[in-house]
Amino acid sequence: MGKKEKGKPNPLGEVSRDYTVNLHKAVHKETFKRKAPRAVSHIIRFAQRNMLTEDVRVDPQLNEAIWARGIRNLPRRIRVRLQRKKKEEDDGKGKYYTLAQYVPVDSFANLKTEITKA
Repeated sequence: MGKKEKGKPNPLGEVSRDYTVNLHKAVHKETFKRKAPRAVSHIIRFAQRNMLTEDVRVDPQLNEAIWARGIRNLPRRIRVRLQRKKKEEDDGKGKYYTLAQYVPVDSFANLKTEITKA
């Protein structure tokens, strides 16, 4: 996945992908009281980079999954479905937004990035 070139339209269109995000690496050496908020902002930055959108919306189930064990005891990894969707309203921040959703899994062994139905 390359970076977006200036002046070019966004090549992705509407797409949906499943990613495994390693939260343990993202909040390493972070103060206890900042771990969960930093994990949420890491997922937002991750979605912006991979889906090439500025507007990222975090689903409440994803937020609850991150915060389930409190502010400092995060899950090491989390499976996230990033859906790039067309905006209904025009607020000047681009044509698309990304919806980040929680995908429950039993094990993270041998999971790859999957392109799901758009």
